[in-house]
Amino acid sequence: MRRLCLALGILAAGAALAPALSAIERNAEQNWPSFRGANAAGTADGKPTAVKWNATTGENVAWKAPVDGVAVSSPIVWGNRVFVSTAISSDPKQGIRTGQYGDVEPVTDASKHTWHLIALDKATGKVVWDTVATEGIPKTKRHPKSSQASATPVTDGRYVIVSFGSEGLYAYDFEGKQLWKKDLGILNAGWFFDPDYEWGIGSSPIIYKNMVIVQCDIQRGSFLAALDTATGKEIWRTQRDEIPSWSTPTILEVDGKAELVTQATTFTRGYDPMTGKELWKYSGNSEVAIPTPIVGPGFVVITNGYRGVQPIVALKPGATGDITLKDNETKNAFIVWSTKRGGPYIPTPVIYGDYLYVLQGNGALAAYKVATGEQVYQKRLGGAAGSFSASPVAADGKIYCTSEDGDVYVVKAGPEYEELAKNPIGEVIMASPAVSDGLLIFRGLKNVYAIKAS
Repeated sequence: MRRLCLALGILAAGAALAPALSAIERNAEQNWPSFRGANAAGTADGKPTAVKWNATTGENVAWKAPVDGVAVSSPIVWGNRVFVSTAISSDPKQGIRTGQYGDVEPVTDASKHTWHLIALDKATGKVVWDTVATEGIPKTKRHPKSSQASATPVTDGRYVIVSFGSEGLYAYDFEGKQLWKKDLGILNAGWFFDPDYEWGIGSSPIIYKNMVIVQCDIQRGSFLAALDTATGKEIWRTQRDEIPSWSTPTILEVDGKAELVTQATTFTRGYDPMTGKELWKYSGNSEVAIPTPIVGPGFVVITNGYRGVQPIVALKPGATGDITLKDNETKNAFIVWSTKRGGPYIPTPVIYGDYLYVLQGNGALAAYKVATGEQVYQKRLGGAAGSFSASPVAADGKIYCTSEDGDVYVVKAGPEYEELAKNPIGEVIMASPAVSDGLLIFRGLKNVYAIKAS
Protein backbone atom coordinates (compact mmCIF):
# COMPACT_ATOMS: atom_id res chain seq x y z
CA MET A 1 0.00 0.00 0.00
CA ARG A 2 2.98 2.31 0.50
CA ARG A 3 3.27 2.35 -3.28
CA LEU A 4 0.08 4.33 -3.35
CA CYS A 5 0.23 7.61 -5.21
CA LEU A 6 -3.02 9.53 -4.92
CA ALA A 7 -3.98 12.73 -6.59
CA LEU A 8 -7.10 13.69 -4.72
CA GLY A 9 -9.01 16.35 -6.22
CA ILE A 10 -10.50 14.79 -9.04
CA LEU A 11 -14.24 14.58 -8.93
CA ALA A 12 -17.82 16.08 -8.93
CA ALA A 13 -20.70 15.57 -11.33
CA GLY A 14 -24.36 16.29 -12.11
CA ALA A 15 -26.33 19.52 -12.38
CA ALA A 16 -30.00 20.47 -12.84
CA LEU A 17 -31.31 23.71 -14.30
CA ALA A 18 -32.78 25.93 -11.61
CA PRO A 19 -36.34 27.15 -12.17
CA ALA A 20 -35.54 30.86 -11.94
CA LEU A 21 -33.13 32.11 -14.58
CA SER A 22 -30.65 34.84 -13.71
CA ALA A 23 -29.29 37.31 -16.22
CA ILE A 24 -26.06 35.34 -16.30
CA GLU A 25 -28.02 32.19 -17.05
CA ARG A 26 -30.03 33.73 -19.88
CA ASN A 27 -26.81 34.73 -21.62
CA ALA A 28 -25.22 31.33 -21.17
CA GLU A 29 -24.38 29.32 -24.23
CA GLN A 30 -22.39 26.40 -22.89
CA ASN A 31 -22.05 25.70 -19.18
CA TRP A 32 -19.60 23.40 -17.41
CA PRO A 33 -21.31 23.26 -14.00
CA SER A 34 -19.30 20.66 -12.10
CA PHE A 35 -16.28 18.40 -12.21
CA ARG A 36 -15.94 17.35 -15.89
CA GLY A 37 -19.05 19.32 -16.83
CA ALA A 38 -22.69 18.28 -16.76
CA ASN A 39 -23.05 14.85 -15.14
CA ALA A 40 -19.27 14.29 -15.33
CA ALA A 41 -19.47 13.66 -19.09
CA GLY A 42 -16.28 15.59 -19.84
CA THR A 43 -17.47 16.61 -23.32
CA ALA A 44 -18.47 19.85 -25.05
CA ASP A 45 -19.25 20.17 -28.75
CA GLY A 46 -20.63 22.95 -30.91
CA LYS A 47 -17.69 25.35 -31.07
CA PRO A 48 -14.16 24.92 -32.51
CA THR A 49 -11.47 24.30 -29.90
CA ALA A 50 -7.73 24.81 -30.19
CA VAL A 51 -5.33 22.25 -31.62
CA LYS A 52 -2.10 24.14 -30.99
CA TRP A 53 -1.04 26.77 -28.49
CA ASN A 54 1.84 27.79 -26.25
CA ALA A 55 0.89 29.34 -22.94
CA THR A 56 4.50 30.27 -22.18
CA THR A 57 4.66 32.58 -25.21
CA GLY A 58 1.00 33.61 -25.23
CA GLU A 59 0.11 31.86 -28.50
CA ASN A 60 -3.68 31.33 -28.59
CA VAL A 61 -4.03 32.36 -24.94
CA ALA A 62 -7.26 34.33 -24.46
CA TRP A 63 -6.33 35.26 -20.89
CA LYS A 64 -4.27 34.25 -17.88
CA ALA A 65 -5.44 34.84 -14.30
CA PRO A 66 -3.20 34.35 -11.24
CA VAL A 67 -4.76 32.46 -8.31
CA ASP A 68 -2.89 32.18 -5.03
CA GLY A 69 -2.71 29.07 -2.88
CA VAL A 70 -2.30 25.33 -3.35
CA ALA A 71 -5.36 23.68 -4.88
CA VAL A 72 -6.14 20.82 -7.26
CA SER A 73 -9.87 21.52 -7.66
CA SER A 74 -11.09 22.02 -11.22
CA PRO A 75 -12.66 25.17 -12.68
CA ILE A 76 -16.39 25.28 -13.43
CA VAL A 77 -18.29 27.63 -15.77
CA TRP A 78 -21.78 29.09 -15.84
CA GLY A 79 -22.69 31.85 -18.27
CA ASN A 80 -19.96 34.46 -18.19
CA ARG A 81 -18.44 33.28 -14.91
CA VAL A 82 -15.59 30.89 -14.17
CA PHE A 83 -15.43 29.68 -10.56
CA VAL A 84 -12.35 28.28 -8.80
CA SER A 85 -11.63 27.39 -5.20
CA THR A 86 -8.32 27.60 -3.39
CA ALA A 87 -6.65 27.20 0.00
CA ILE A 88 -3.94 29.72 0.82
CA SER A 89 -1.35 28.68 3.38
CA SER A 90 0.68 31.23 5.31
CA ASP A 91 3.69 28.97 4.70
CA PRO A 92 5.12 30.07 1.31
CA LYS A 93 7.06 26.80 0.93
CA GLN A 94 3.94 24.67 0.52
CA GLY A 95 3.37 23.00 -2.86
CA ILE A 96 2.56 19.80 -4.74
CA ARG A 97 4.90 16.87 -5.24
CA THR A 98 4.43 15.52 -8.76
CA GLY A 99 5.58 12.37 -10.54
CA GLN A 100 5.47 8.64 -9.90
CA TYR A 101 6.66 7.73 -6.42
CA GLY A 102 5.83 5.44 -3.51
CA ASP A 103 6.42 7.70 -0.51
CA VAL A 104 3.00 8.91 0.60
CA GLU A 105 3.81 10.46 3.98
CA PRO A 106 1.09 13.12 4.43
CA VAL A 107 1.90 16.83 4.35
CA THR A 108 1.54 18.46 7.75
CA ASP A 109 1.02 22.20 7.37
CA ALA A 110 -0.12 23.62 10.69
CA SER A 111 0.09 27.22 9.48
CA LYS A 112 -2.98 29.42 9.18
CA HIS A 113 -4.98 28.90 5.96
CA THR A 114 -7.71 30.87 4.22
CA TRP A 115 -10.18 29.05 1.99
CA HIS A 116 -11.50 31.05 -0.97
CA LEU A 117 -14.11 30.82 -3.71
CA ILE A 118 -13.27 33.09 -6.65
CA ALA A 119 -15.38 34.22 -9.61
CA LEU A 120 -13.57 35.21 -12.83
CA ASP A 121 -14.99 36.89 -15.91
CA LYS A 122 -15.02 34.26 -18.67
CA ALA A 123 -14.22 36.80 -21.39
CA THR A 124 -11.25 38.48 -19.69
CA GLY A 125 -10.16 36.40 -16.68
CA LYS A 126 -10.53 39.40 -14.38
CA VAL A 127 -11.59 38.76 -10.79
CA VAL A 128 -15.28 39.58 -10.35
CA TRP A 129 -15.28 38.67 -6.66
CA ASP A 130 -13.11 36.76 -4.19
CA THR A 131 -14.70 35.62 -0.94
CA VAL A 132 -13.18 33.90 2.08
CA ALA A 133 -15.23 30.93 3.29
CA THR A 134 -13.24 30.26 6.44
CA GLU A 135 -9.78 30.52 7.94
CA GLY A 136 -7.71 28.66 10.48
CA ILE A 137 -5.39 25.68 10.85
CA PRO A 138 -6.44 22.68 8.70
CA LYS A 139 -8.23 19.96 10.67
CA THR A 140 -6.52 17.16 8.72
CA LYS A 141 -3.27 16.60 6.86
CA ARG A 142 -3.15 16.18 3.08
CA HIS A 143 -1.53 13.90 0.51
CA PRO A 144 1.62 15.31 -1.18
CA LYS A 145 -0.28 15.30 -4.50
CA SER A 146 -3.41 16.75 -2.97
CA SER A 147 -4.39 20.04 -1.33
CA GLN A 148 -6.70 21.58 1.23
CA ALA A 149 -8.97 22.61 -1.67
CA SER A 150 -9.38 19.44 -3.72
CA ALA A 151 -13.13 19.15 -4.31
CA THR A 152 -14.45 20.91 -7.41
CA PRO A 153 -17.33 23.40 -6.83
CA VAL A 154 -20.75 22.82 -8.38
CA THR A 155 -23.47 25.21 -9.58
CA ASP A 156 -27.01 25.08 -10.93
CA GLY A 157 -27.05 28.69 -12.13
CA ARG A 158 -28.46 30.03 -8.85
CA TYR A 159 -26.15 28.63 -6.20
CA VAL A 160 -22.44 27.90 -6.19
CA ILE A 161 -21.56 25.23 -3.64
CA VAL A 162 -18.04 24.29 -2.62
CA SER A 163 -16.75 21.62 -0.27
CA PHE A 164 -13.60 22.21 1.74
CA GLY A 165 -13.84 18.80 3.39
CA SER A 166 -13.31 19.00 7.15
CA GLU A 167 -13.54 22.80 6.91
CA GLY A 168 -17.18 22.61 5.80
CA LEU A 169 -19.61 22.89 2.88
CA TYR A 170 -20.51 26.41 1.70
CA ALA A 171 -23.17 27.90 -0.59
CA TYR A 172 -23.02 31.27 -2.37
CA ASP A 173 -25.13 33.25 -4.77
CA PHE A 174 -23.69 34.58 -8.03
CA GLU A 175 -22.71 37.86 -6.37
CA GLY A 176 -20.46 36.11 -3.88
CA LYS A 177 -22.79 36.34 -0.88
CA GLN A 178 -22.56 33.37 1.46
CA LEU A 179 -26.02 31.86 1.89
CA TRP A 180 -25.29 29.00 4.25
CA LYS A 181 -22.58 26.72 5.57
CA LYS A 182 -22.66 23.17 6.88
CA ASP A 183 -20.18 21.43 9.17
CA LEU A 184 -19.86 17.84 7.92
CA GLY A 185 -17.48 16.86 10.71
CA ILE A 186 -13.88 15.71 10.47
CA LEU A 187 -13.59 13.96 7.11
CA ASN A 188 -10.47 11.88 7.70
CA ALA A 189 -9.77 10.04 4.46
CA GLY A 190 -6.47 8.28 4.01
CA TRP A 191 -4.64 5.03 4.48
CA PHE A 192 -7.13 2.67 6.09
CA PHE A 193 -4.28 0.57 7.56
CA ASP A 194 -2.91 3.58 9.43
CA PRO A 195 -5.28 6.48 10.27
CA ASP A 196 -2.29 8.78 10.86
CA TYR A 197 -1.85 8.82 7.08
CA GLU A 198 -4.42 11.49 6.33
CA TRP A 199 -4.69 12.35 2.62
CA GLY A 200 -7.67 14.70 2.45
CA ILE A 201 -10.98 14.36 0.62
CA GLY A 202 -11.32 14.15 -3.15
CA SER A 203 -15.03 13.59 -3.76
CA SER A 204 -16.80 16.67 -5.10
CA PRO A 205 -20.42 17.66 -4.44
CA ILE A 206 -23.04 17.23 -7.16
CA ILE A 207 -26.44 18.86 -7.61
CA TYR A 208 -29.60 16.94 -8.46
CA LYS A 209 -32.90 18.82 -8.59
CA ASN A 210 -33.02 20.89 -5.37
CA MET A 211 -30.35 18.87 -3.58
CA VAL A 212 -26.60 18.99 -3.21
CA ILE A 213 -25.30 15.46 -2.64
CA VAL A 214 -22.00 14.63 -0.93
CA GLN A 215 -20.18 11.28 -0.72
CA CYS A 216 -18.05 11.13 2.42
CA ASP A 217 -16.10 7.86 2.63
CA ILE A 218 -13.75 8.20 5.58
CA GLN A 219 -11.90 6.14 8.21
CA ARG A 220 -14.98 5.72 10.40
CA GLY A 221 -18.60 6.68 9.87
CA SER A 222 -18.74 6.93 6.05
CA PHE A 223 -21.98 8.41 4.74
CA LEU A 224 -23.88 9.79 1.77
CA ALA A 225 -26.05 12.86 2.34
CA ALA A 226 -28.37 15.23 0.48
CA LEU A 227 -28.91 18.84 1.55
CA ASP A 228 -31.31 21.49 0.29
CA THR A 229 -29.43 23.79 -2.10
CA ALA A 230 -31.30 26.87 -0.88
CA THR A 231 -30.98 26.38 2.87
CA GLY A 232 -28.38 23.68 3.58
CA LYS A 233 -30.98 21.70 5.54
CA GLU A 234 -30.26 17.97 5.49
CA ILE A 235 -32.88 16.06 3.49
CA TRP A 236 -31.52 12.56 3.99
CA ARG A 237 -28.39 10.77 5.17
CA THR A 238 -27.38 7.15 4.51
CA GLN A 239 -24.60 5.40 6.39
CA ARG A 240 -22.09 3.46 4.28
CA ASP A 241 -19.99 0.47 5.29
CA GLU A 242 -16.99 1.76 3.35
CA ILE A 243 -13.33 2.59 3.90
CA PRO A 244 -11.97 5.87 2.45
CA SER A 245 -12.52 6.53 -1.24
CA TRP A 246 -12.09 9.64 -3.41
CA SER A 247 -14.72 9.13 -6.11
CA THR A 248 -17.49 11.58 -6.96
CA PRO A 249 -21.04 10.19 -7.38
CA THR A 250 -22.99 10.31 -10.64
CA ILE A 251 -26.68 10.46 -11.58
CA LEU A 252 -27.81 7.89 -14.17
CA GLU A 253 -31.19 8.64 -15.75
CA VAL A 254 -32.80 6.12 -18.11
CA ASP A 255 -36.46 6.20 -19.22
CA GLY A 256 -37.28 8.89 -16.70
CA LYS A 257 -35.89 6.99 -13.72
CA ALA A 258 -32.84 8.21 -11.83
CA GLU A 259 -30.21 6.31 -9.86
CA LEU A 260 -27.40 7.80 -7.79
CA VAL A 261 -24.27 5.74 -8.48
CA THR A 262 -21.34 5.71 -6.07
CA GLN A 263 -18.02 3.93 -6.37
CA ALA A 264 -15.91 2.74 -3.43
CA THR A 265 -13.65 -0.11 -2.37
CA THR A 266 -16.17 -2.57 -0.97
CA PHE A 267 -19.03 -1.97 -3.38
CA THR A 268 -20.22 0.15 -6.26
CA ARG A 269 -23.76 1.03 -5.21
CA GLY A 270 -26.93 2.44 -6.71
CA TYR A 271 -29.29 4.59 -4.61
CA ASP A 272 -32.62 6.34 -4.99
CA PRO A 273 -31.42 9.97 -5.16
CA MET A 274 -34.66 11.27 -3.61
CA THR A 275 -34.47 9.16 -0.47
CA GLY A 276 -30.93 7.74 -0.17
CA LYS A 277 -32.26 4.18 -0.14
CA GLU A 278 -29.76 1.63 -1.47
CA LEU A 279 -31.09 -0.19 -4.55
CA TRP A 280 -28.22 -2.47 -5.64
CA LYS A 281 -24.55 -3.15 -5.11
CA TYR A 282 -21.65 -4.62 -7.08
CA SER A 283 -18.34 -5.97 -5.73
CA GLY A 284 -15.02 -6.25 -7.54
CA ASN A 285 -13.28 -2.88 -7.21
CA SER A 286 -9.63 -2.26 -6.44
CA GLU A 287 -8.40 -1.32 -2.97
CA VAL A 288 -8.44 2.38 -3.83
CA ALA A 289 -11.38 3.92 -5.72
CA ILE A 290 -10.88 7.34 -7.34
CA PRO A 291 -12.40 7.76 -10.86
CA THR A 292 -15.96 9.02 -11.21
CA PRO A 293 -18.65 6.73 -12.70
CA ILE A 294 -19.55 8.00 -16.18
CA VAL A 295 -22.77 7.64 -18.12
CA GLY A 296 -22.71 5.58 -21.32
CA PRO A 297 -25.50 4.69 -23.79
CA GLY A 298 -28.10 3.35 -21.38
CA PHE A 299 -25.60 2.31 -18.72
CA VAL A 300 -22.93 3.66 -16.38
CA VAL A 301 -19.24 2.76 -16.69
CA ILE A 302 -17.28 2.07 -13.49
CA THR A 303 -13.47 2.11 -13.54
CA ASN A 304 -10.66 1.88 -11.00
CA GLY A 305 -7.12 0.64 -11.21
CA TYR A 306 -4.99 0.32 -8.10
CA ARG A 307 -2.40 -2.48 -8.41
CA GLY A 308 -3.62 -5.86 -9.66
CA VAL A 309 -7.34 -5.11 -9.81
CA GLN A 310 -8.20 -2.79 -12.71
CA PRO A 311 -11.86 -3.31 -13.62
CA ILE A 312 -13.93 -1.60 -16.29
CA VAL A 313 -17.61 -2.47 -15.85
CA ALA A 314 -20.71 -1.31 -17.75
CA LEU A 315 -23.74 -1.45 -15.42
CA LYS A 316 -27.39 -1.24 -16.47
CA PRO A 317 -29.97 0.54 -14.26
CA GLY A 318 -32.97 -1.09 -12.65
CA ALA A 319 -31.19 -3.70 -10.56
CA THR A 320 -31.97 -4.76 -7.00
CA GLY A 321 -29.77 -6.55 -4.50
CA ASP A 322 -26.26 -7.84 -5.15
CA ILE A 323 -25.38 -8.01 -8.87
CA THR A 324 -21.74 -9.06 -8.44
CA LEU A 325 -20.45 -11.30 -11.22
CA LYS A 326 -19.81 -14.94 -10.46
CA ASP A 327 -16.40 -16.49 -11.12
CA ASN A 328 -15.47 -16.42 -14.82
CA GLU A 329 -18.53 -14.32 -15.74
CA THR A 330 -18.05 -11.09 -17.69
CA LYS A 331 -21.73 -10.11 -17.86
CA ASN A 332 -25.13 -10.87 -16.41
CA ALA A 333 -28.63 -9.39 -16.48
CA PHE A 334 -27.33 -6.01 -15.30
CA ILE A 335 -23.68 -6.09 -16.42
CA VAL A 336 -23.48 -5.25 -20.14
CA TRP A 337 -19.77 -6.06 -20.36
CA SER A 338 -16.71 -6.04 -18.13
CA THR A 339 -12.97 -6.57 -18.06
CA LYS A 340 -10.60 -7.10 -15.15
CA ARG A 341 -7.72 -5.20 -16.74
CA GLY A 342 -7.31 -1.69 -18.09
CA GLY A 343 -9.06 0.46 -15.50
CA PRO A 344 -7.33 3.76 -14.62
CA TYR A 345 -5.97 4.56 -11.19
CA ILE A 346 -6.64 8.30 -10.97
CA PRO A 347 -8.01 9.95 -14.17
CA THR A 348 -11.70 9.50 -14.92
CA PRO A 349 -12.23 8.20 -18.50
CA VAL A 350 -14.31 9.97 -21.14
CA ILE A 351 -16.97 8.58 -23.48
CA TYR A 352 -17.01 10.42 -26.80
CA GLY A 353 -18.92 9.19 -29.80
CA ASP A 354 -18.71 5.41 -30.01
CA TYR A 355 -15.58 5.10 -27.88
CA LEU A 356 -14.46 5.03 -24.27
CA TYR A 357 -11.04 6.65 -23.76
CA VAL A 358 -9.07 5.52 -20.71
CA LEU A 359 -5.94 7.39 -19.60
CA GLN A 360 -3.44 5.74 -17.27
CA GLY A 361 -1.22 7.61 -14.83
CA ASN A 362 1.84 6.84 -16.97
CA GLY A 363 0.34 8.41 -20.09
CA ALA A 364 -0.95 5.28 -21.81
CA LEU A 365 -4.19 6.09 -23.64
CA ALA A 366 -6.54 3.25 -24.62
CA ALA A 367 -9.71 3.38 -26.70
CA TYR A 368 -12.58 0.89 -26.37
CA LYS A 369 -15.83 0.40 -28.23
CA VAL A 370 -18.21 1.65 -25.58
CA ALA A 371 -21.03 -0.68 -26.65
CA THR A 372 -18.99 -3.87 -26.27
CA GLY A 373 -15.81 -3.11 -24.35
CA GLU A 374 -13.57 -4.21 -27.22
CA GLN A 375 -10.21 -2.43 -27.11
CA VAL A 376 -9.26 -0.83 -30.43
CA TYR A 377 -5.89 0.67 -29.47
CA GLN A 378 -3.49 1.52 -26.66
CA LYS A 379 -0.68 4.03 -27.17
CA ARG A 380 1.68 6.04 -25.00
CA LEU A 381 1.08 9.79 -25.35
CA GLY A 382 4.10 11.39 -26.94
CA GLY A 383 5.86 8.03 -26.86
CA ALA A 384 7.47 8.98 -23.54
CA ALA A 385 6.88 8.35 -19.85
CA GLY A 386 5.08 10.91 -17.75
CA SER A 387 2.68 11.34 -14.87
CA PHE A 388 -1.02 12.13 -15.39
CA SER A 389 -3.60 12.95 -12.73
CA ALA A 390 -6.01 15.25 -14.59
CA SER A 391 -8.89 13.52 -16.35
CA PRO A 392 -9.18 13.71 -20.16
CA VAL A 393 -11.92 15.77 -21.77
CA ALA A 394 -13.27 15.80 -25.33
CA ALA A 395 -14.48 18.50 -27.69
CA ASP A 396 -14.65 19.28 -31.41
CA GLY A 397 -13.49 15.81 -32.45
CA LYS A 398 -10.46 15.83 -30.14
CA ILE A 399 -9.36 14.28 -26.84
CA TYR A 400 -7.32 16.48 -24.48
CA CYS A 401 -4.96 14.77 -22.00
CA THR A 402 -3.01 16.91 -19.52
CA SER A 403 0.16 15.82 -17.75
CA GLU A 404 1.26 16.91 -14.29
CA ASP A 405 4.14 18.74 -15.99
CA GLY A 406 1.61 20.95 -17.78
CA ASP A 407 1.83 19.44 -21.28
CA VAL A 408 -1.49 18.94 -23.06
CA TYR A 409 -1.64 16.18 -25.67
CA VAL A 410 -4.30 16.57 -28.35
CA VAL A 411 -5.47 13.29 -29.91
CA LYS A 412 -7.93 12.90 -32.78
CA ALA A 413 -11.07 11.09 -31.65
CA GLY A 414 -11.81 7.80 -33.39
CA PRO A 415 -10.73 4.17 -33.67
CA GLU A 416 -7.14 4.95 -34.74
CA TYR A 417 -4.58 6.77 -32.63
CA GLU A 418 -3.48 10.07 -34.17
CA GLU A 419 -1.63 12.60 -32.04
CA LEU A 420 -2.29 16.11 -33.32
CA ALA A 421 -0.18 18.23 -30.98
CA LYS A 422 1.66 18.56 -27.69
CA ASN A 423 1.12 21.98 -26.14
CA PRO A 424 2.81 23.50 -23.06
CA ILE A 425 0.96 25.32 -20.32
CA GLY A 426 4.21 25.95 -18.49
CA GLU A 427 3.32 24.97 -14.94
CA VAL A 428 2.17 22.00 -12.89
CA ILE A 429 -1.42 20.93 -13.57
CA MET A 430 -3.30 18.48 -11.38
CA ALA A 431 -6.85 19.70 -12.09
CA SER A 432 -9.07 18.55 -14.94
CA PRO A 433 -9.88 21.25 -17.53
CA ALA A 434 -13.23 22.83 -18.35
CA VAL A 435 -14.56 23.54 -21.85
CA SER A 436 -17.04 26.33 -22.63
CA ASP A 437 -17.94 28.06 -25.90
CA GLY A 438 -14.71 26.91 -27.54
CA LEU A 439 -12.48 27.96 -24.64
CA LEU A 440 -10.27 25.37 -22.98
CA ILE A 441 -9.84 26.43 -19.35
CA PHE A 442 -6.85 24.96 -17.49
CA ARG A 443 -6.16 25.44 -13.81
CA GLY A 444 -2.48 25.31 -12.92
CA LEU A 445 -0.98 25.63 -9.46
CA LYS A 446 -0.40 29.35 -9.98
CA ASN A 447 -2.70 30.51 -12.77
CA VAL A 448 -5.91 29.81 -14.65
CA TYR A 449 -5.55 29.86 -18.45
CA ALA A 450 -8.17 30.20 -21.18
CA ILE A 451 -7.04 28.80 -24.53
CA LYS A 452 -8.84 29.86 -27.73
CA ALA A 453 -8.96 28.37 -31.20
CA SER A 454 -6.82 30.06 -33.88
